[in-house]
Amino acid sequence: MSYYAKHVFFCCNQRDGSDRPSCNTKGATQARDYAKARIKALGLAGEGKIRINQSGCLDRCEDGPCIVVYPDGVWYTYVDQADIDEIIEEHLQNGRIVERLRM
Repeated sequence: MSYYAKHVFFCCNQRDGSDRPSCNTKGATQARDYAKARIKALGLAGEGKIRINQSGCLDRCEDGPCIVVYPDGVWYTYVDQADIDEIIEEHLQNGRIVERLRM
């Protein structure tokens, strides 16, 4: 059994001096901080529960800011905190993939 039921990685890559986009210029660090605080506030953080982490480049920056949920292997993009809330409620709490945000 895994230490966490779900492990969520937010790409927080910051690419400077490149023509390629980077997730961090689209608010990834702030979105990660928000998700982490929300998971803790809901009592969903910790062993056997959910872990929110940042990652370096997940190599999908062209598709928007991105996150991946393991062990499910589901990739999402998002625009704002409402999208993050929807992913938390639907996917992380209720096990339903949010198709409109799926990459």
